[in-house]
Formats: sequence, C-alpha cells, structure tokens
Amino acid sequence: MTVYHGACACGAIRFRLTSDPMFVHCCHCRDCQRQTGSAFVLNALIETDRIALDAGTPVATAMPTESGRPHDIYRCPTCQTALWSDYGRRPGLRFVRVGTLEERDAVTPDVHIFTRSKLPWVSVPPGARAVPVYYDMTRLWPAGSLARRRAVGA
Repeated sequence: MTVYHGACACGAIRFRLTSDPMFVHCCHCRDCQRQTGSAFVLNALIETDRIALDAGTPVATAMPTESGRPHDIYRCPTCQTALWSDYGRRPGLRFVRVGTLEERDAVTPDVHIFTRSKLPWVSVPPGARAVPVYYDMTRLWPAGSLARRRAVGA
C-alpha cells in the first residue's frame, strides 16, 4: 500500500494519505487560478478518512466560486497553506493539493480539466487526457476508483 506524506509550509500541519488517490485532476479553471495564484492546481481526490493527521488541525475557509457551489479550503492556521478542499461540502471526499506532498512527483494528473480557460502559454503534455470543461467520470475513472467514490456518497 502506498503512503504519501505531506505538510504545510511551516510544518505545523503534517499528514499522510494512507492510500493512492482515486483520481488526480490538473484543473485550469479560473477559480483555481485565482485561489492558488497560479496557472492551475493539481488535486488528488481521496476519501477524507484516508487523510491521517500527524500534527496540527487545519481550519476550513469558505471560498466564493463562479458556480455558486460551496467550496471550503482547509488551511494551516499558522502559515495559511492550502492543504485540501471540500468542493460541494461532501464530508467523505477531499481534493488534496499535490504540491503539499513531500514527493510531489509521485502523483501525476489523470486528466486536465477546464482547459477552455487554460492560460495560453501552458502546454498540456502530448497524449495527456484533456477536456474543455468537465468529463464523464464513468468513461475516465477506473472501476475501483468509481466504487470508492460511490462508497463515500460523493
């Protein structure tokens, strides 16, 4: 079983992902660009109960979205590093920021989403799956990941 270790910038929050993520998005939407101050964000989708806190307790910050759906970003209360998100207030599912993992290169995107708002100087790697907005999960997700997502009611 794979375990990924992660932390905030100051080290007050330390955590582990106790399994591989279900799926990984490279999101190019305008909300992600604004909230990260970057061109895109890498989110590893994983069950909330597979995130084990080793130190500290992140705090939820409600964020506005273009869609109007709720979006809470869990941050370190000391350094404010964004660790993971809850899109839509689904208690069983989190979107972990891959950039907070110690081995960031161990997790690669399964799909690039919202490429319609991708910045023009960003190139999607040749052969990578990419969609203009969102996608049909049943077509892209592995069966085991779909079963995991159904099990948490997300």
